[in-house]
Amino acid sequence: MGENSLLLTDLYQLSMLEAYAAHGMADTAVFELFVRKLPPERGFLLAAGLEQAVRFLEQMRFTEDELAWLTDSGLFAKDFLRGLAALRFTGDVDAMPEGTAFFPDEPVLRVTAPLPQAQLVETRLINLVHFQTVIASKAARMVLAASGRQLVDFGLRRAHGAEAGLLAARAAWLAGFDASATVMAGREFGIPIVGTMAHSFVQAHDDEATAFERFARVRPNALTLLIDTYDTERGAATVARLAPRLVAEGITVAAVRLDSGDLAAHARAVRGILDSAGLRQIRILASGGLDERRILALCRSGAPIDGFGVGTSLTTAADAPALDCAYKLQEYAGRARRKRSEGKATWPGRKQVYRRYRPDGTIAGDVVGLREETIEGEPLLQPAMRNGKRVASLPGLMEARARAASSLRGLPAALRRLEPGSVPVAISPGIRQLAAELDRASQPDAAR
Repeated sequence: MGENSLLLTDLYQLSMLEAYAAHGMADTAVFELFVRKLPPERGFLLAAGLEQAVRFLEQMRFTEDELAWLTDSGLFAKDFLRGLAALRFTGDVDAMPEGTAFFPDEPVLRVTAPLPQAQLVETRLINLVHFQTVIASKAARMVLAASGRQLVDFGLRRAHGAEAGLLAARAAWLAGFDASATVMAGREFGIPIVGTMAHSFVQAHDDEATAFERFARVRPNALTLLIDTYDTERGAATVARLAPRLVAEGITVAAVRLDSGDLAAHARAVRGILDSAGLRQIRILASGGLDERRILALCRSGAPIDGFGVGTSLTTAADAPALDCAYKLQEYAGRARRKRSEGKATWPGRKQVYRRYRPDGTIAGDVVGLREETIEGEPLLQPAMRNGKRVASLPGLMEARARAASSLRGLPAALRRLEPGSVPVAISPGIRQLAAELDRASQPDAAR
């Protein structure tokens, strides 16, 4: 399955394109992607997925095989399908750079393009930006909870598909994780990859000491041993006895990993065993059902844990796996457009987000305004594509990671502590006036 296939869309997108073509509707449209509200346990979101969105738009086209399949399906007129062969994205994209913290009602991405192009890309753009934003926002909370301790993505095996697992590794790295266990993440994105061993490796041997020794001699670099297959403290004692013999061979045990039980109690016991043996340099890593709340509790308890491996709760964003995310038409053929559906009304017009800061550098609040309004603050939407091509200044993954770190430092103190709250977002007078004008114009008496 091609990740950039234009068949990765909803049927209604192609149905609308056929109707647009039949009536010559190809004027410039402006769509904006935003989140209506934050889910519980979220005080902020972290933008991610722009790189994949831009790549999709750059490569956007129907292949001969796809058009042949659509023809055979009988769902569309042949004249319409022949016209799709030349379809390319020729528009502009403005977006918040990846790693930017954002809040409800703020456009994180804006597409300006001929209506058929801007319409067709809706499904895949939401798919790409939504997913990585969900994961990056979850990972950012873990970064805040860990307070500088190592964080490793262990989530591929529990991800909802291979692409999800790979992109989750990217989003977590962007948000501040230190490494991933997913090998392809190293090749594809240059993310450091690390790993230990499975319990099955220990079980495959007649005794734990032999398993540790054999693994150490084959994988001596950054050696980490999993010590809880049978009994955690006994495993630590085995490492303590084995370590001097390995040191004589030039092999140093870098860390041990705990994966079950009361992690705080086991970590304290293991730390005592290792320290008594003069092995204070061996780090203790923990994994097994962790999320940001457990990580925060372990850190606040003073448990001597140096790093965490996180899988399921990261890659599935288990407590908030979806955002109320939308991609809506804000302008067509030079006229602002406004959806007024109950509970889903939109603010019309091409918009910009302006951010204001306190003297200490933390975010004071945002204002969503019309692009042409003069509003104090840092404009967050930046050019990403012009005339169908990415701009030369589009930040890479390392820059996005640095921006994410800066964004987390700029959050109000309560949000950095994972406490309830958010940042105030104001809608500008210009937008409110435009919405009111559109509402009045839509009234039955307005046409008289």
